[in-house]
Amino acid sequence: MGQAMGLAGESGCGKTTVAMSLLKILPRGGRIRKGKIIFDGEDLVPLSENEMRKRRWKGISIVFQGAMSAFNPVYKVGDQIAEAIKTHESGVSKADVEERIAKLLETVGIEPSRADNYPHEFSGGMRQRALIAMALAANPKMLIADEPGTALDVIVQAQTLKLLRDLKDRLGLSMIMISHDLSIIAETCEKVAIMYAGRIVEYGDAVSIFKNPMHPYTQGLIKAFPSIKGERVRLTSIPGTPPDLIHPPPACRFNPRCPYVMDICKKIDPQLVEHGEKNHLAACHLY
Repeated sequence: MGQAMGLAGESGCGKTTVAMSLLKILPRGGRIRKGKIIFDGEDLVPLSENEMRKRRWKGISIVFQGAMSAFNPVYKVGDQIAEAIKTHESGVSKADVEERIAKLLETVGIEPSRADNYPHEFSGGMRQRALIAMALAANPKMLIADEPGTALDVIVQAQTLKLLRDLKDRLGLSMIMISHDLSIIAETCEKVAIMYAGRIVEYGDAVSIFKNPMHPYTQGLIKAFPSIKGERVRLTSIPGTPPDLIHPPPACRFNPRCPYVMDICKKIDPQLVEHGEKNHLAACHLY
C-alpha cells in the first residue's frame, strides 16, 4: 500500500521546483546540477526527454497547482483527458478511451456526461477533481499533488483531500503532497519533509514531526499555527524574512532567523542526519 509524504514550507522555498525536477519539466534555463532521482530502482536524471515521456503520467503523475489555469479553456474536459490516455497508450480504440474517461470521472465523483463540458462550466472543486482524473489516466505509481487546496473554500478543500486519501488507499498510490498549509499535511500524510530556502531541514513520521519538532524552523512553523485543542496561546511568528536564494546566507540558511544560532551555524552547513527517534532526521547543529 502506498504512503503519502508531505513537503511543507513557506511560499518560495522550492517545493514546486522539487516537483518539476522529479518530472524533469523545469522551466527554460532550469537544470538539475547534481544528485539523483531514484524512482522504481532507476535514476531519472540521465534519461533523455524521449525516455522521460514514457515515465511521466505512467510512472509519476502530477496534479498541478491552480485547477483553472491547468486546463486548456477551448477544449472539452473529456478531450483533454483523452489526450493524456492516447499520448501514453498507442493503438487504444475510441470506444476504449471513452469508457476509460467515464470510469475516471466516476472515480473522482463526477458524472461521466460532464466530459462534454468545457472547464469554465465546472466549479472550482469539480475542476480540481477533473485534474485528478486526468492525472490518473495512465495508472501512475506515484501522484504529486501541488497545493491541492489552492483557491478552494474550506468545505471543497476537505472533500478534495478526502478524495486523494481514498484514492491513495484504494489504488495503492504513493503520493507527494505539496503545501504551505500544515493542517493539510497533518491530515493526509504519513511522512513529512520540511523545506527551507531550497533545502530539506527535517524529515520523519508525521506524528513525530508534529509532536517533537527538532529543527528551529519546524518549531517556528508549528508555533505559528493555531490549534483548536488545549488552552489558547498567543501565536508567534518567525522573525526576519526568507533569504535571497541567489545569495543565500553561509552554511545553515536559517541562521539569520534562528533563535539558537551559534558560531558553527555560520561556518559549517549541517547535514540531514538521524537524531533521537528512529528515522527522524534534522539538519541542525543543536543535536
